[in-house]
Amino acid sequence: MVFDKEAGSSSQALKAPPPPREDTPLLGSQKSLSSQAKTFANVFIAIVGAGVLGLPYTFMRTGWVLSLLTMFGVAALTHRCMMLLVYTRRRLESFDGFTKISSFGDLGFIVCGSFGRLLVDVLIILAQAGFCVGYLIFIGNTMANLLTSPTASLKTTMTLLSSKILGLNPKSFYIWGCFPFQLGLNSIPTLTHLAPLSILADVVDLGAMGVVMIEEVIVLLSNRPVVRAFSGFSEFLYGLGVIVYSFEGIGMCLPLESEMKEKNKYGKVLAFTMGFISIMYGSFGALGYFAYGDETQDMITANLGAGLISILIKLGLCVNLFFTLPIMMNPVYEIIERRFWGGRYCLWLRWLSVFVVTLVALLVPNFADFLSLVGSGICCALGFVLPSLFHFLVFKDDMNRTAWWSDVTIFVLGIGLGVSGTWYALQEMFAAKV
Repeated sequence: MVFDKEAGSSSQALKAPPPPREDTPLLGSQKSLSSQAKTFANVFIAIVGAGVLGLPYTFMRTGWVLSLLTMFGVAALTHRCMMLLVYTRRRLESFDGFTKISSFGDLGFIVCGSFGRLLVDVLIILAQAGFCVGYLIFIGNTMANLLTSPTASLKTTMTLLSSKILGLNPKSFYIWGCFPFQLGLNSIPTLTHLAPLSILADVVDLGAMGVVMIEEVIVLLSNRPVVRAFSGFSEFLYGLGVIVYSFEGIGMCLPLESEMKEKNKYGKVLAFTMGFISIMYGSFGALGYFAYGDETQDMITANLGAGLISILIKLGLCVNLFFTLPIMMNPVYEIIERRFWGGRYCLWLRWLSVFVVTLVALLVPNFADFLSLVGSGICCALGFVLPSLFHFLVFKDDMNRTAWWSDVTIFVLGIGLGVSGTWYALQEMFAAKV
């Protein structure tokens, strides 16, 4: 661990972080500490996102019982790893010279030096950019499905329109259509101006989930498809990646704990939030699979009919993901501008980042397959491997045998599931292209 000069200089640097940063809570306040209710809301906002739309397809692939077991297992493991970060930060801040450790990256720097911060930074960039790629895939596929299939005449018109623009297919056309507007939105330097859009997006997502679940219940009452409770190990790895992706939010764990008024209750609030999200996710995924069976699409919105409510739901989700994308890219900008531009605002780096995210979205054929890849390859490392590693390095001289085995088990499990899940997700993605 780094406890000498490097740690001391880091502590000085951490006293005045440039706002806003990757660790700025959307509902946080610099003037007063957060209540338990506000902490619950911030944790909810940090975790719930577009990944929920791929859960019914995951239940179809994995089996509904295995998916539910995996869901609650991942939730419990995520809670445990978040608390490992909190315990590690508290232990370090109890030493002289460590007065403020604001973020995951700061903790990585204190524990493992510059390499630790670099590792956390790279994983955060990949995770956040991966979320944004998923948003663009959803927007492209949904708009293509929405605007090319309502009627035969409209389908013909939109197909011709799409084919005339550089020979692009409908999905590519709509993703490129977002590009110039995203350049403008991602040019906004202040996260505070964008935060209300993300909060609005979560409200709309919850409303859409509610309407979709009602639609699924109606379909389920008239249609009882055959469903599976369990699938094979490879399908389990696929589902694990999507579910881990859906629970990712560990980057906000430390700043949210810092801003809580009653810090001794943070673990209970976090556990309640994870349990609530697990029940919500499980209900949404299971209902979607029970309603549509083997016909469940990789984005559950594709199973909805062509009525007005369905169209409004799809458009609402697309609009809100469109405006949430620059929020999710903000941690990427905080890191790359700090590393390559002295922490100052850099327009061309932001535009280059948007361009790279857009290109990746164009190359990925399937929404759920990409969620599985990001969840397995990146979120397992960020959410399981690093928290257990940092906790082990800080507490190794004082921990008992049970704590030692706990950290080592989570570390090995995270690596094993990450590598095997990534391999399977890549096989799925390449197979989808053939």
